[in-house]
Formats: sequence, C-alpha cells, structure tokens
Amino acid sequence: MDITIPGLILAILIWVAWGMITKERRNHDMEEQTQLPPGPRWLPIVGNMFQLGWSPHESFAKLARIHGPIMTIWLGSMCTVVISSDRAAHDMFKNHDMVLAGRKIYEAMKGDIGNEGSIITSQYGSHWRMLRRLCSTEFFVTSRLDAMRGVRSRCIDGMVQFIEEASGNGTQAIDVGRFFFLMSFNLIGNLLFSKDLLDPKSEKGSKFFYHAGKVMELAGRPNIADFLPIFRWFDPQGIRRNTQLHVRKAFEIAGGFIKERIEGMENGGDGETKKKKKDFLDVLLDFRGDDVKEKSYRFSSTTINIIVFEMFTAGTDTTTSTLEWAMAELLRNPKELKKVQAEIRSTIGSNKKLEEKDIDNLPYLKAVIKETLRLHPPLPFLVPHMAMESCNMLGYRIPKGTQILVNVWAIGRDPKIWDDPLIFRPERFLEPKMVDYKGHHFEFIPFGSGRRMCPAVPLASRVLPLALGSLLNSFDWVLADGLRAENMDMSEKMGITLRKSVPLRAIPVPYKVKGYGNDVFLGPA
Repeated sequence: MDITIPGLILAILIWVAWGMITKERRNHDMEEQTQLPPGPRWLPIVGNMFQLGWSPHESFAKLARIHGPIMTIWLGSMCTVVISSDRAAHDMFKNHDMVLAGRKIYEAMKGDIGNEGSIITSQYGSHWRMLRRLCSTEFFVTSRLDAMRGVRSRCIDGMVQFIEEASGNGTQAIDVGRFFFLMSFNLIGNLLFSKDLLDPKSEKGSKFFYHAGKVMELAGRPNIADFLPIFRWFDPQGIRRNTQLHVRKAFEIAGGFIKERIEGMENGGDGETKKKKKDFLDVLLDFRGDDVKEKSYRFSSTTINIIVFEMFTAGTDTTTSTLEWAMAELLRNPKELKKVQAEIRSTIGSNKKLEEKDIDNLPYLKAVIKETLRLHPPLPFLVPHMAMESCNMLGYRIPKGTQILVNVWAIGRDPKIWDDPLIFRPERFLEPKMVDYKGHHFEFIPFGSGRRMCPAVPLASRVLPLALGSLLNSFDWVLADGLRAENMDMSEKMGITLRKSVPLRAIPVPYKVKGYGNDVFLGPA
C-alpha cells in the first residue's frame, strides 16, 4: 500500500492529537475519586462536537433533558460543564462564584496584544478588580450616566432621522438591525471620544467601524484550534491571524484619537478638549491607582486601546441583537405591538418625542425588553467561565481548567419555570412577582450574575427601552414585501451574539396624530 506524504502527516497529526486528548481526559479522570457530571458518550478526538449542530445552545438544552441540568461535554479535548437550570446556576453563582470566575480564552483573541486591559477576558485577580472598579465607580455610575443623558438622546434622535430619510418617508423597507447597530456604534463613540464616529465626514470612524465588525465576525466563527490543541500551532482556518490583523488596524485608529486628545491637553486644550463634561477617554487618561500598590499606576496606551475596543465590540452587537429581536417579536405579535405603542403615545402625549425620564412610567415597554431578553439572550452561554481551582458542585467534581457554560437560553425557556415558555408574552413581567435582570433571579440572568456579571447593565437598562420606544412612537411598522406576521423567519444565527438569521426588513411609516388641523408627523425635532 502506497502512503503519500500528506497522508503520513495527517496520520501523525491524528495520532498526536489523540494522545494529547487521551492524556487530558485521563488527567480529569484521576482528579480524586469524585466523578465529573454525567454527559453523552463521546467519540475519539472530536468528543461530542458532532452532537452540537449549528445551534449549540439548543443542542445542549436537548442533551440536558437526558443527562441533567449539570452536564459534561467534550469539545475535542476541552472539558466543558454546561449549566442548564436556575437551581444549578444559583449554586454556581452563590457558592462557587470566586473559584469559577476565571475566563476561557479562545484562540481568536490570543496574540501579541494580550488581555491586560480586558474587563471581559482578563483572569480574575487584582488587575481585573481594578478594571471592574473603574466601571462601577466611573463609567457606569448613576451620576455619570445622568450627565450623559443628552448624548444618548441625540444618538437615538439621529437614528430616527436616518431611518426616516432611508425609508423615503415611509415608502421603502429598511434593514432594521443595521440602524440599531449604527446608533449603538455612534453612542459608544460619543461616550468614549465625544464624537460621531460614523459621521459622513469621519473617514477614520468608518475604517474603525469596518475593522471592529470584522473582529466580531471572525471571533464568532467556530475554530478547530480551540478544540484540538495540535491545531493551535497551525491556525488552519486563519482565524487568529486575521482577527489580530483587524485588531491591530483598529488599534492604530483608536490610538490616533487618543494621541489627538493627549496633544490637545498638552497644548492647553482646543475646542474638543475643553468639553464641559468628561468622557470615558478623559477618565482613562486621568486614572491613577487608588491603593498603596497602585498609587503611581497609570494605564498604558495598550490597556486604553483594549478597553476602548472592547467597549465597541461588547456594546454594539449585544444592543443590536436585543433591539432587532424585540422589533421582530412585536411585528410577529401585532396585539402586543399595538399595546406598547398605545402605552407610549398615551403616556407622553401627542406630538412629543420619548425622553428618558418617561421610561419609568412605561411598564409594558420595559416588560417587552425583559421578555425579549428571556427568549433571545444576546449571549446564550454568557461569556465562558473557567474553574481556577477544582471544586465540588452539586455532588460532582469540577476539575481546574474546566470551561463552564451557563445556558441562559435554555433556562429562559424552561417549562418548569415559565408558563408557555415559547410564547412572547410581556405580561408575565407585570405580575406581582417582579423579576429583574440584575443577577439575583437565577431563572432570568441574560447579563450574568456574580463577580463577572456585565458591568454595563445600568447603561443597557436606559438605552434599550429608549431606543425601542422611540422607534415605536415615531413610526408605525409594516413588514416588507407583503410578508405576513405568522410567516416570519425567526431562526437564529450564532456569532459573538445570538442574531436573527434573516435580517428584519420592515417599512417605517411616520406616525400621524390626527385632530390638529393638518396631520402632524411625529419624528425628530
């Protein structure tokens, strides 16, 4: 039998991979005498990867019905424990939060730049705690969010105006998600740099937008190098190489914005640096450590770049996903759409735009956001956790280095918790038992819980209802191409976030208020 060189190389790779995987599993099996959580049978080399399909959150939910709410899955050589019930999530975040606060870092985000400034991917420790404290005391503290209310309003007003122009005043369909993404991107740009990065005049902003989008696209692709260690040397799909290329390009542009600010400050301040209110970049540049070890510490340019880039990638995709799903569910459920529009328009009055101060008086609008997050959490597994040390959870052994996935998608659709879990029914969040997404109700944790819960929840809780409510108040919505509500494609697509597989297209018809002589159009001032 003839053996070709490529065939020999492939055989060697398979042999080495199998040896490494067997050793990895043997090490896990030797972890004291307590067993791993139960799980499905796995195949040599690939483990359970062929059982995942294109919707792993859904596949894991089905497997959990057989193997239980705490389950072991092998993704190649990667030992993964999947949490699929509110009880298991409660035990994880209440009793093992610190030991399971590590992060599993995927190959796409490994490179020369590192994770020194990453709030999301830094390992739990003193440096991460400093970054987290910065978020809670500077970025997302109530006083700063209140001070930037006008920025949020201006970005959302701009979105309404762009939609009206793009739709030809209600005569053409638009890609709804695209406008949510542009609004989110400009909002983060204003919070960080006090400028619209996607202004037609901003060439740098458009390039940054392109490179940030490519990073999100690449980071969402399944990567064989994450699951089979032998392939990490080769990066066969080029995901790590291409991701790092676009990260560096984005860093060059963000670094230019930072340099402009520093030079302006050194020159005594120009028009931009004489802002009345600090933006996030000012906070980063002014930062000093606040304890004995950190008192002379200042962020490096790399750390600032990473924080800036992470805010764009984390803030835009999650916001876009949630708002597009909310619009899709409302258009699919006309009764609920009419109900929320009636609440908004009757509460704020005729010919008025929605303002942030109105949100507290719009319980049904807030319930629509919560119901959307229950059915369509932007991160169906949250951000993967990792066991920093071995621990026992619910009678099972969780070895050090194990990846932990919390299937909040499955928990949000659990019939043991929710009545008619697949039905879009915002009213469930108006019932006496008030459930919120602040990490205390483990049946509803779309933003996570514990130490590594998303720090931007205070910002999201303001932006999501205001953006959605503004579009519902300013326009009446009609599905494009004569599509009937019951025929809408509601399938999902995994990337960094859980997006709608088929983008939502609809016609925004400017809302007319009758009874004032000539009809009055509601829209941006």
